[in-house]
Amino acid sequence: MIMKIENLNFIYNPNTPFEKRALDNISLEIEQGEFIGLIGHTGSGKSTLVQHLNGLLKPTSGKIIIDGVNITEKEANLKEIRQKVGLVFQYPEHQLFEETIYKDIAFGPKNLGLNEEEVKARVKEAMELVGLDYEELKDRSPFELSGGQKRRVAIAGVLAMKPKILVLDEPTAGLDPRGRDEILGEIQQLYDKENMTIILVSHSMEDIAKLVNRILVMHRGKVVIDGKTRDVFKRANELEGLGLGVPQITKFMMKLKERDNSIRDTILTVEEAKEEILEYLRRKKDA
Repeated sequence: MIMKIENLNFIYNPNTPFEKRALDNISLEIEQGEFIGLIGHTGSGKSTLVQHLNGLLKPTSGKIIIDGVNITEKEANLKEIRQKVGLVFQYPEHQLFEETIYKDIAFGPKNLGLNEEEVKARVKEAMELVGLDYEELKDRSPFELSGGQKRRVAIAGVLAMKPKILVLDEPTAGLDPRGRDEILGEIQQLYDKENMTIILVSHSMEDIAKLVNRILVMHRGKVVIDGKTRDVFKRANELEGLGLGVPQITKFMMKLKERDNSIRDTILTVEEAKEEILEYLRRKKDA
């Protein structure tokens, strides 16, 4: 087990008229190599939860154990924690600040006190992982790049720290369709290659459906649904009651199933829907 959360509570502005309980007694376990989608309506507590995972916020009460270390203890080493849990915020390109791509990605590893040879190796590997050509781009300014490329540089800067857990908060926000597809493709490849534990926060049910193998649904500071992706999206009425939805293609296939019960209603992607409809037409033809 890579992460265990026990009875986690967090209150903003405690003992004031503005007191707000953002996390309400959350307990969950995450295994090494899981790809988790974290979804919920705005204000459900998603961002507050992920900011606890590398010590940016300290809980009001409860425990978080990462890779066997209780990160909520006073003597916990935050530098070590932030090596283990890489957090990529929304619009991470706004955090780029160095004059070259190399220097930006190297910033974290240098702060770890690594020698120049190891720093270079990490920068090169991180750039390859996000699909950026090291020789072509290392000396260019990150501010000359497209929005999608800037975001890849920002993600590479986190990957260069070699985290065991990668948390991505709305990684495709604000990108055009091409940039969005490229980033999602790189995240999928990263997961396939590195067997890294990934937590993806997203409002896009389509993105969640394509990528993750487990979904956590948050509502008013609680995890109210926790299950495998297909199982969670079968609970369309519950999700809609929480102000969420299911992928458009899943909804379409559910409607088709109402007309013919032989059609599967656990379809998550357009590719799966195409196969299912072709199979359905073959069955009709042979009948």
